[in-house]
Amino acid sequence: MPILEKGSDPFKFRSMTIKGRCHCGAVGFELAETPESLTRCNCSYCRRAGALWAHADIGKVTVRHDAGATIRYIWGDKTLAFVTCRTCGCTTHWESLDPQRHPRMAVNCAMCDPKDVEGLPIRRFDGADTWRYLD
Repeated sequence: MPILEKGSDPFKFRSMTIKGRCHCGAVGFELAETPESLTRCNCSYCRRAGALWAHADIGKVTVRHDAGATIRYIWGDKTLAFVTCRTCGCTTHWESLDPQRHPRMAVNCAMCDPKDVEGLPIRRFDGADTWRYLD
């Protein structure tokens, strides 16, 4: 859902690029569209990481970092890799391990300036048990 500009026509929207980076700045991302919502997952990894996910098609996300700057953590059903900065330990995004079949990924909007994502609804996802949204 695009963000509405203040004082603008309620039917005229603008699209917003969302940018984020880890604490030390070694890993950054840009999402070329405004997500309809953000997701807070309660699975064993996401709740520990404090992640606030924006899901998108791979082609809508640009991730920047130097070679060797990240650690990829693959667990569970081995369909995705959580990517974390090797220096500061922030989890910045996750990637599909089979992008041909599953061309989606997510960026962690907890790495964004809060004003850049304020107003976006946050949906709670039960990744620990039912694999359903709780709202």
